[in-house]
Amino acid sequence: MDLRRLIGHAAASAFAAALGAATAGAGTLALEKDELTFGFIKLTDMAPLAIAYEKGYFEDEGLFVTLEAQANWKVLLDGVIDGQLDGAHMLAGQPLAATIGFGTEAHIITPFSMDLNGNGITVSNEVWAQMKEHIPHDAEGKPVHPISAAALKPVVESYRSEGKPFNMGMVFPVSTHNYELRYWLAAGGLQPGYYSTDNISGQIGADVLLSVTPPPQMPATMEAGTIYGYCVGEPWNQQAVFKGIGVPVITDYEIWKNNPEKVFGITAEFAEQYPNTTLAITKALIRAAQWLDENDNGNRPEAVEILSRSEYVGADADVIANSMTGTFEYEKGDKREVPDFNVFFRHNATYPFYSDAVWYLTQMRRWGQIGEPKPDAWYDEVARSVYRPDIYLGAARMLVEEGLANEADFPWESDGYRAPTAEFIDGATYDGHKPNAYLEQFPIGLKGDQKVVGNQVQG
Repeated sequence: MDLRRLIGHAAASAFAAALGAATAGAGTLALEKDELTFGFIKLTDMAPLAIAYEKGYFEDEGLFVTLEAQANWKVLLDGVIDGQLDGAHMLAGQPLAATIGFGTEAHIITPFSMDLNGNGITVSNEVWAQMKEHIPHDAEGKPVHPISAAALKPVVESYRSEGKPFNMGMVFPVSTHNYELRYWLAAGGLQPGYYSTDNISGQIGADVLLSVTPPPQMPATMEAGTIYGYCVGEPWNQQAVFKGIGVPVITDYEIWKNNPEKVFGITAEFAEQYPNTTLAITKALIRAAQWLDENDNGNRPEAVEILSRSEYVGADADVIANSMTGTFEYEKGDKREVPDFNVFFRHNATYPFYSDAVWYLTQMRRWGQIGEPKPDAWYDEVARSVYRPDIYLGAARMLVEEGLANEADFPWESDGYRAPTAEFIDGATYDGHKPNAYLEQFPIGLKGDQKVVGNQVQG
């Protein structure tokens, strides 16, 4: 794969030309395509699409958009690749995996990151009852958070001694949820399993067997006993609380504070063929994200009502509000303040940082989806071929000049990498410039020259 070719000098030139023409012409864009269809999965974090539609931000840009719910993440990705969808709400790992050829191969880019945080890990009532014996409690008798997977380890060992596999669900092999669940398990001393070119189950050597379940089906699948817990986005953790079938034990905010979650994905061909349209889409999505976070989340009650509609998430408004309005309920009645559980604009949530892309690539490498060692420069090149802050900042510049956004709200001088952070549940330090050094910190997971051969890690 020639990554310099993938980055697309022609596409970059087209965006520069489009932006130059637009800023010279009072912000107007000559759209190459104005009728668009975007896909999404029924999750709270599709909100920027719903708000851009409902608040008229797409129409303000001259775009006539249809939003269509998709059955699962694979169907959604295939729809974007084959052109049935012009773009979609995607797992952050999907454009990266497609571009490097893990699974369906296609060059997908993202000019817009949709949110931070928003996921949780839920276990069944039975498993929770067993975990509680290994969790410290405060003076009021409430569990002390964050809860480590070390509390789950004796439960898993008990199941193993009875000859029962311990099954958990996640939404897709390259999902944030897969990597967050794996991160939490490994930080607690549990092996979540490896992938190899010959075995893509992700269960090689696993203490906990992870498998794919579509998000809306998570609660029912756990209630049926097929899985004992899962990692999913909202509102499907809170749904387990409302139904009385399970307990969310940790949020992704507690696993990695302010972690990137979903992105808006389009093909590189779409961006190159329709540069003005791509800028217009990005402008509308930035405005939607701003609306979702402004006035200290003052618009969230209205957002909850919109998302509860059947054409969007279709869950009860009370369930969506439980994690969308600054709180998160763990065990029934244990509702805690988590003001940044869902972030759509603040903390530079919408900027497509290269370092966010690199983190996902490190997790693909850690668990064997990237089977061979790669130099640090490779991670940077892939990130630059997929994440497009140039498009994002072009759209942001237009909004500022139109008086629809504030200059100070955008990281104009960023090199595309967030500052190093150690705000992970295990205290590991992540520096996106040094992916291989990052991987060396973990006792569980591939690093250096290691690779999976058969059922063994070699190297």
